[in-house]
Amino acid sequence: MRLLHTSDWHLGRSLHRADLRDAQAAFLDGLVETVRSERVDAVVVAGDVYDRAVPSLDAVELCESALVRLREAGARVVLISGNHDSARRLGFGSRLVDASGVHLRTRVGDCADPVLIDDVSGPVAVYGIPYLEPEAVRGELPPDTGRGHSAVLGAALSAVRADLSARGPLRSVVLAHAWVGQATASESERDITVGGVASVPASLFDGFTYSALGHLHGPQTLSEGLRYSGSPLAYSFSEALHVKGSWLVELSATGLARVEAVPAPVPRRLSTVRGSLSHLLGSSAYDAQVGDWLQVTLTDPARPDEAMARLTARFPHILVLRHEPEGVTADERSYTARVAGRSPLEIGAAFAEHVRGAALDDDEADLLAQAFEADRLAAV
Repeated sequence: MRLLHTSDWHLGRSLHRADLRDAQAAFLDGLVETVRSERVDAVVVAGDVYDRAVPSLDAVELCESALVRLREAGARVVLISGNHDSARRLGFGSRLVDASGVHLRTRVGDCADPVLIDDVSGPVAVYGIPYLEPEAVRGELPPDTGRGHSAVLGAALSAVRADLSARGPLRSVVLAHAWVGQATASESERDITVGGVASVPASLFDGFTYSALGHLHGPQTLSEGLRYSGSPLAYSFSEALHVKGSWLVELSATGLARVEAVPAPVPRRLSTVRGSLSHLLGSSAYDAQVGDWLQVTLTDPARPDEAMARLTARFPHILVLRHEPEGVTADERSYTARVAGRSPLEIGAAFAEHVRGAALDDDEADLLAQAFEADRLAAV
């Protein structure tokens, strides 16, 4: 049996100002093509289908089209809700669409209700555990369930194990949306920390044939049968070096046979560059980054005039522009400490110096003083 493990589509999301609809559509096209070419039996989607609880109409249409085409290509689809999804909205009509071969698992009570998918060796039990917000779901779990992510996910997995045990020896696949073990986070994930703890032990997933994880955006292998597929696109510059894609999982008659990476299409490379404005504009060392989505950090002592306009003439796809003057040490004091004992004029002048990296000249200082004096008189 062949499964395609994917997650964290975040349909409807943008990258800073960049519209990602076409890139997300291209990824889904590739997913459908992989199902056809690799004769995939089931696509398992480990949460965060949408980027927000109330997705845009474009995002909903994109998702619906993908699910229809995945079924037409011959695959069953098992899908769970993530922490970005609205479980109730995503799971609407799940009892009805189950019969179509698209299986939505968004309720705590459905965790131990597997989707049974048959091959020549018999059934594979696929269990979907949606993102479980600890305080929101504890009332639906056994009364002795503790607090926190480990407790609620452990209780859900205990119910899965009880159901699996009652069915006899079966190959089993678990979908879960959580931060597991020592996996590495990215900047683009929403924090799910509860009581200072966000992650759960990998040992919770011991004994299952394959566990398809979602939430973290980097593809990661915690053990041979415990993996994150990661997001199909980079959603922050911290993911610039990620190789995005899905996992093609093959089950033998007795267990896990092999797992193979399936790369996703790259709409545009992400890069970060750093240097003075003149160096970035004049050096041929940056020729390879001209077509990239860029995060630019300028190191000039003072913020250059019209820096973005001048940079975009060479680099048309800049998404982030920062100014970090070379050799300047950040002031680690609190805001209250930094303004203590200073007049409004002094604070204003210090702010202007901080923003542009240079002190006011005499004419600018005089203009600022006039502005503060005019404001004072207007308030009298």
